[in-house]
Amino acid sequence: MLTSPPSPSPVPARSVPRLVIAAPSSGSGKTTVATGLMAALTARGLAVSPHKVGPDYIDPGYHALATGRTGRNLDAYLCGPELVGPLFAHGARGCDIAVVEGVMGMFDGAAGEGELASTAQVAKLLRAPVVLVVDASSQSRSVAALVHGFASWDPEVRIGGVILNKVASDRHEELLREALESAGVPVLGVLRRAAQVETPARHLGLVPVAERQAAAVDAVAAMAAQVSRGCDLEALVALARSAGVLSGAAWDAAEALNHPLPALDGPRPRTPAEEGPPDGLVVAVAGGAAFTFSYAEHAELLGAAGAEVVVFDPLRDERLPEGTAGLVVGGGFPEVYAAELSANEALRKEVAALAGSGAPVAAECAGLLYLCRELDGRPMCGVLDATARMSERLTLGYRDAVAVSDSVLAVAGTRMRGHEFHRTVVEPGAGTAPAWGVRAPRRVEGFVQRGVHASYLHTHWASEPGVARRFVERCRTS
Repeated sequence: MLTSPPSPSPVPARSVPRLVIAAPSSGSGKTTVATGLMAALTARGLAVSPHKVGPDYIDPGYHALATGRTGRNLDAYLCGPELVGPLFAHGARGCDIAVVEGVMGMFDGAAGEGELASTAQVAKLLRAPVVLVVDASSQSRSVAALVHGFASWDPEVRIGGVILNKVASDRHEELLREALESAGVPVLGVLRRAAQVETPARHLGLVPVAERQAAAVDAVAAMAAQVSRGCDLEALVALARSAGVLSGAAWDAAEALNHPLPALDGPRPRTPAEEGPPDGLVVAVAGGAAFTFSYAEHAELLGAAGAEVVVFDPLRDERLPEGTAGLVVGGGFPEVYAAELSANEALRKEVAALAGSGAPVAAECAGLLYLCRELDGRPMCGVLDATARMSERLTLGYRDAVAVSDSVLAVAGTRMRGHEFHRTVVEPGAGTAPAWGVRAPRRVEGFVQRGVHASYLHTHWASEPGVARRFVERCRTS
């Protein structure tokens, strides 16, 4: 039974206890352990701040379900290493503890960029101890060599403990523990193979929470029970409390747009944008099961720039929100819901009319598909003279991009980093300018057409807050 009570007063963001959950490779059980630990600690009365290394949108949805707080990404490629600490502190304000789920293997990051965007780099930037989740299903004594290698590879990364996953029996556990005594890394948990929690996946990873809400609640509860039974929660909390104090300032949307960052946790003056939308300016943001990919900081930046952000569901709502002056359609799975999106003809016509009026429209990946004439033969909004279809080929990777056309998001020449992740192909017609020039593989990408900026690239606006300011200004003047 965890005896650590919630903090009597908010913990300063720079010193919030924290753990990074890493693994030697993908598929080792990071999501089960991280999500289960978040839920188990939350159930014991702790305010848990959930974070995910890398660009992934899906895991943070499970983290949010586990903690009741917004899941936030920490991506050193998209935002730069200098923003990892500030974005972490922003999300962790007022929390008792933070759990950060890693990405891929602990030392895997952006291809050809060394440690950039790896779990190891983020752990160092956060001065956080690491818990290594090891799939022990096909090894016994060799686990010591594996853990020793990871613990000694980079002396600046502190592995504070191991959680053994997929352990077959009491005898198997005994062999693993004996071997790890020589590695000098404590075993903080053992999860049995028979108790693995199944979470359904498809062509781009786990099925998002929004598509399986009731089942996802049950899955998170099962993860929490598994971690509570198999892990030493007291030891994990104690390890989290050994994290170093962060320096620098917490990220803040209004400050990013208007002022230099204040001292972390210190008072700051309110900006005009924080007083609320002066003229009821509405920016509609697509949500629901078909459009689940969005970074929380985007809406925060839009709000700080003076917009009222209103979420709507293109699967259910036949009208855009009242007073919509601009539209943001992020990523998700429109290919899964193509029939339902197509059947909502009333909303498709409203989107087309809004774009036709010259109002700002920003679309990423799934949003791009929704703006096409058709997707897999089904009519979409027809804003762009392009057709989209599913493909067998997975397009995946970080992208270094430069704006090649002036748009509602950026002036030509603006450099941003993005991430591409899809199994679709868009075949363009004529009459639009490209949005981005991509360095590798070298090509132009996306569409700029009047007030429309549509692209496959997912970007993180915290890296370039002027994107949100420019978009809202265009909403006012279009």
